[in-house]
Amino acid sequence: MSVEVIRSQLLSGVAHGFLGRRGGVSTGICAGLNVGLGSGDDRQAIHANRRLAVEAVAPGAKLVTVHQVHSATAITVTEPFPDDARPHADAMVTDRPGLALGILTADCTPVLFADVEAGVIGAAHSGWKGAIGGVAEATVAAMEKLGADRARIAAAIGPTIARKSYEVDEGFLRRFVEAEPANERFFAGGRAGHHQFDLEAYVVSRLAMAGLARIEALGLDTYSAPDRFYSYRRATHRSEPDYGRQISLIALPA
Repeated sequence: MSVEVIRSQLLSGVAHGFLGRRGGVSTGICAGLNVGLGSGDDRQAIHANRRLAVEAVAPGAKLVTVHQVHSATAITVTEPFPDDARPHADAMVTDRPGLALGILTADCTPVLFADVEAGVIGAAHSGWKGAIGGVAEATVAAMEKLGADRARIAAAIGPTIARKSYEVDEGFLRRFVEAEPANERFFAGGRAGHHQFDLEAYVVSRLAMAGLARIEALGLDTYSAPDRFYSYRRATHRSEPDYGRQISLIALPA
């Protein structure tokens, strides 16, 4: 099976792709295109998958990833980091050709950004903690420091857990509503004492509040497509001992 590359029409002017688990060499629980160094998967398979991912999206580019910690930290990158020295951050921006910015997810929201005219790109890992903390705004601000204009920036949201699959408790809802009462609109009723949270819609709203007018959400649910995407929550519900991570990539031509 070849690597599946899901693209956004808004980002058609730049090499990019949201990848799932199709087309990789890993076997077992992490079968497919697992790129997660934090998984217990075979290291040779992980690195082979990373090479396959880059070649499918931006052949010849150098992969750049960070140690994601659910923060709102966005950094500017000029070269790849060694695997054992990746900075703790959840977003990257660059104006350097030939670098493929890679964000890993397994339910959290990957966001790819581009100002094609300025030649500036970004990539963000936006779980609920990063989203409410302002990772979208931090990414846009970092891009502007490199010459981007938020009026031109396009942002695409890739595969993420959907509201129908994302049950949260009352305390989770209160955290969001206390931060901003209007956030209640991102929650739907669920079983007693629980709610269904629309993470994708919330990320869209944060991007819009950051001043972006060109936003595309692909509406792909990681949880409900086990043959296509990895999902931390699905693995947890199945009591599986490990789970894979998929990657989202964006690169400027070398």
